[in-house]
Amino acid sequence: MSEEKNTPGARGAAAPEKVAESAKEQGAERPKPKRRGRKPSPRTGQVHAKVMPNVAREISREAVLRGVQQGVLIEEAWALYKAGRDAED
Repeated sequence: MSEEKNTPGARGAAAPEKVAESAKEQGAERPKPKRRGRKPSPRTGQVHAKVMPNVAREISREAVLRGVQQGVLIEEAWALYKAGRDAED
């Protein structure tokens, strides 16, 4: 008398495919897994500028003194640059 065990090895390698195929035929597909980890930042296309060490220290110091992120200083500098460029036109 041979009793078949209900283990993954005893069922064979094709069992998971058969189950998935049967589920698909019955319209019961698994949902895609949710993205794990930290939620993405609301700011997209962030710029990570590489600057000379002395410039990096000055930007860092100014951000700390003003209590803002370094990105805020870059945004303000860009706005000033654009305003100056537009004034020339």
